[in-house]
Amino acid sequence: MTEQPAFLREIDTLIRARYPLLYLVTFEEQRVEGLMGELARAQGKELIEWSATTGLRTIAGTHRGPPVEDTAEPVRALLHIQKLNRPSLVLLKDFHRHLEEPLVVRALRETGNLIKSTMTTVLVIAPTLRLPDELEKDVSVIDVPLPTKADLMQLLRDIARMVTRSKKATVELNGAEAESLISAAHGLTLAEAENAFAKAIARDNRLDVSDLRLILDEKSQVIRKSGLLEYHATDQALTDVGGLTHLKKWLDRRKNAFSDAAREFGLPAPKGLLLLGVQGCGKSLTAKAIATSWKLPLVRLDMGRIYSGLVGSSEENLRKAIRAVESLAPVVLWVDEVEKGLAGANGGGGDTGVSARVFGTLLTWLQEKTSPVFVVATANRIESLPPELLRKGRFDEIFFVDLPSPEERTDILKIQLTKRKRDPSKFPIDELAAATAQFSGAEIEQVIVAGLYDAFADGVELEPRHLLAAAKETPPLAVTMAEDVAKLRDWARTRTRPAS
Repeated sequence: MTEQPAFLREIDTLIRARYPLLYLVTFEEQRVEGLMGELARAQGKELIEWSATTGLRTIAGTHRGPPVEDTAEPVRALLHIQKLNRPSLVLLKDFHRHLEEPLVVRALRETGNLIKSTMTTVLVIAPTLRLPDELEKDVSVIDVPLPTKADLMQLLRDIARMVTRSKKATVELNGAEAESLISAAHGLTLAEAENAFAKAIARDNRLDVSDLRLILDEKSQVIRKSGLLEYHATDQALTDVGGLTHLKKWLDRRKNAFSDAAREFGLPAPKGLLLLGVQGCGKSLTAKAIATSWKLPLVRLDMGRIYSGLVGSSEENLRKAIRAVESLAPVVLWVDEVEKGLAGANGGGGDTGVSARVFGTLLTWLQEKTSPVFVVATANRIESLPPELLRKGRFDEIFFVDLPSPEERTDILKIQLTKRKRDPSKFPIDELAAATAQFSGAEIEQVIVAGLYDAFADGVELEPRHLLAAAKETPPLAVTMAEDVAKLRDWARTRTRPAS
């Protein structure tokens, strides 16, 4: 017999202790209904549901009894619950929308007081927590977590058994391949996972490891619906990043750190990286390449979306984003130009402390998180970064990404020419590397793009003269902002690890 999950043990304990009112925060009505049915049978209680469309009715297995007359209105339903003559579990679905009505709140409080001695428990099931002040001391709140990998594996087994028996499709998965599909589906509700598996089967009447991409695409819907995160499908590899040899080696030695073998070895899941450096030198590209190299989804957090005009909403938005990204773990979370989102965290932003509170929430999560979320935060301006962010423990390491050396510029030129279907051996790479001294990787890429435009306008193939002319006409940022770059280098010399 499998052990009950922790949240279900908590609900079981509260029901046995005669807590009258529980509030379950979850999107998964059907899953919770099944679990409460099991608890009701184990405790010898009747299971009753309420919804605004049907009112109250009993549930016995898959059978639903007739609606109780005149109970669709919330207050009338609560008055009927007060008169129940046998121990029951009563599920109130989407009841949170009625908790803004004073009469309903009063009736619910009175119901809680009256049913405590009857061994009946009322459970509000809602996707969000909306609890008026009057009910804060009367209601116990429980967050129902998303299905575990074990839950999803059982679902996959049930689906495989069903389609195999019906002979309408084939399932071709070994143990490792099934684990890969389950890892891809982790973070979905049971209904979402079932839909994803069904879609994969409907596409070609089979379920196999080739459906991994489809499952990940379904997972990206979770990100889109959050409104706070962006899912990035990326095919950039670390080989597409020129230079940064120290950083690449560091990443390569940690590419298997999210595996079960790493946990058994005693390794904690890696926390993440803070990449500081000159603009355009590959920090964002590295974040994308890490996700590809480690075969993990990449999610971008835009700090600008976190802030809201409503008091308290910004902090709640960040907590909502954190919950969403943790549900997708293992995952790479990319926080680009983090300093822009934390402007004012030191108290000088004039935003009545919102930035400071958001920053505090972010710091606490970075320090305490145990879920396998690898955070890659990038920053260009160190003077805007609160010093608390740089403290050891928030990130595994802080790397400084400087302007590319001559050897790195050679690598970048070769990568960019190859990317645009040109043979690097036909170009004087050393001469071009010298001509692009103090150029960032992004600026070198733009030199090649400008050269291609000129060659196309001339009606000829790309030649070295086009690239040399483009380099000569482009003043690099390191020259126009020499003081800022020098200041950044001086600060990073004793505080960070060099990326190359």
